[in-house]
Amino acid sequence: MDKVLKVVSENGVVIFSKSSCCLCYSVNILFQELGVTPFTYEIDKDPDGKEMEKAIMKLGCNTPVPAVFIGGQLKGSTNEIMSLHLRGALIPLLRPYQGFN
Repeated sequence: MDKVLKVVSENGVVIFSKSSCCLCYSVNILFQELGVTPFTYEIDKDPDGKEMEKAIMKLGCNTPVPAVFIGGQLKGSTNEIMSLHLRGALIPLLRPYQGFN
């Protein structure tokens, strides 16, 4: 849990991902098209990845990847992010992070 919270606290927009996950890739591309370069943390390349997956689930994400955090808050996985975007609520959340790497 500490590692997940540390990554989230140090980065404005975080996507916890797996290198082979097409949905993770799609969310990442969406953010880039909206002018945001998220910090992408591939948990399958971390020896503590399984524990990180459990921590993400305990924080309330229904699937461990992609798990999207914006401004330190869990916003959810692909379904929640796409729903925010379709309602017009995603861009205002991302606005403070547009143009930053």
